[in-house]
Amino acid sequence: MSPGPVLIAQISDLHIKPPGALAYGRVDTARAFERCVAALNEFRPRPDIVVISGDLADTPAPEEYEHLKRLLAPLALPFVCIPGNHDSRGQMRAAFPQLAQASSSGALNQRIKIGGLDLVLLDSSVPGEPHGDLDAATLQWLDATLASSPDRPALLFLHHPPFMTGIWHMDRQNLLNAGELAAIVRRYPRVQLIAAGHVHRATMTMFAGVAVTICPAPNHAVDLDLGKLRAPSFKVEPPAFHLHAWFPGQGFGSVVTHQVPIGEFDGPHPFFGSDGKLL
Repeated sequence: MSPGPVLIAQISDLHIKPPGALAYGRVDTARAFERCVAALNEFRPRPDIVVISGDLADTPAPEEYEHLKRLLAPLALPFVCIPGNHDSRGQMRAAFPQLAQASSSGALNQRIKIGGLDLVLLDSSVPGEPHGDLDAATLQWLDATLASSPDRPALLFLHHPPFMTGIWHMDRQNLLNAGELAAIVRRYPRVQLIAAGHVHRATMTMFAGVAVTICPAPNHAVDLDLGKLRAPSFKVEPPAFHLHAWFPGQGFGSVVTHQVPIGEFDGPHPFFGSDGKLL
């Protein structure tokens, strides 16, 4: 019997505010995250790990991270996290001591081993700025990390997308040195997927010969404005998370990304009756 897949649930852009506060005066991000945690706990088969790909807090402020920790307490799955442009590295280290163990200063880069798979988490945040950038130390770390285990497949996670989405006000704050990331990725065929956040929309394309995705958010979505028709805006659309399933196999195996809606839905219902006939 072949081994089952490694399941990585990716959630992103939580934007937790102080208790009782609404994002943009309208969105209850805490309640949205409670629904997300419930969906993760109920999903079967259970994911092996949850990756939170940035913007955990909103301002940021220490009370937001304390609120987030309370909201995370019911999560029955292990999790790892990286900063987004709304986060503070120092405050994240204070809130999550495991991050301080991984890196006492500078970017919060991490490598997580799960079975035969490497999860490589890159800190693309730039303190005080909305755009992303992988600093020289991070690029050097990534190159060395990917070179250290050339036979193990790897999935890369970061907050800022390394490609243009067509949403004008988000594209000016994506990963500004994407070319430097591409040069490294092309050297290592073990990279099977690059997964980002930041845009609050499920999006996919190819980058440096590798599939790259953007994870949807559990709260609100950036308006899909591809024609500069409106001022920067958001919509409250159906929330979701991404489930990346890595299947071991020949070579580096294969990875499939599923979008999982958050909420209560009718079903599942069988296609076939007890007689084996299609209903």
